[in-house]
Parts: sequence; C-alpha cells; structure tokens
Amino acid sequence: MARHSVLVSGETAYPPRAERLVRRSIRAALRLEGVRVPCEISVLFTDDEGIRRLNGELRGVDKATDVLSFPAFTFVPGAFDPADGEADPESGLLPLGDMALNLDRIRLQGREYGTGEKRETAYLTVHSVLHLLGYDHLDEGPQKKQMRAREDAVMRAMGL
Repeated sequence: MARHSVLVSGETAYPPRAERLVRRSIRAALRLEGVRVPCEISVLFTDDEGIRRLNGELRGVDKATDVLSFPAFTFVPGAFDPADGEADPESGLLPLGDMALNLDRIRLQGREYGTGEKRETAYLTVHSVLHLLGYDHLDEGPQKKQMRAREDAVMRAMGL
C-alpha cells in the first residue's frame, strides 16, 4: 500500500478525533480510487470566517462554504494516472492539492442533516479528495452522478 502524507493544520482549534477521521477518509478514498503511488494532501481546518476569506481571495466568491478543494493537477475522474501529475523531486510524493474544511459548517450540517459531525467530516473529506482526483459536479448530469456514486462507495467502505 502507498504511504501517503497528510499535512494537517488549523486556523481554528480542531479535535484530534477529527484529524484521525480526515486521515482515514483520505486513505480510504485514495485506495478505492486506485491511487497506488505515494501522494501528499494538505488539509486546513478553519471556520466560517476563514473559509469565506479563502473563497474570496482564491476564487473571487465572497461567501462561506463547507469545503474548498484546490487540485494541484488535472486528472481524469475515475482513471487516475500518476503520469498526469509530477512528483515532488525532494519527497518523491505526488502532491494532489489542498483542502480546507469548515468546522462551523460541519457542526451545522451534521445537525441539519441528522448525520452528525463524524459522518459530515468524513463525507466532506471524501468529496474534496474526489475533486483533487478530477471529479466535479458542476451540472446535474453524468459528472455529478459519477461523483456521488464514488462518494457513496467510499462512505460504505468506511462503514459510514
């Protein structure tokens, strides 16, 4: 199995259990997507204010959201090929990109959807990993269905 690196930081305090769940969710998504080369993903825990700032600075959108994903490369959804990216020469790891998870929204949506914080954290992490691997859901058509099917498969594999 590939040894992935997950770099976690926080603009706001986050519980250790959330970090463990994020790491587990990332590994599960990469495994089910057939990512067999060692990769690196950076994760930032933030809140409504922090994610709104990031969304404005990096995407020109002045609003808070639940998760942001910033892929390092463009991959074909469902057909991961490490040749479509470039490994870091120093670490040998393929940097997939960055994600920012909004803890305020995770708490709110976990209550709102009745699924709880644990499932919401895992789901948003898996969702973000799939974005880093080229999946998208801009339309209500086949791309969104493909992404939702992969999210469901990873969540089932995790027992969530």
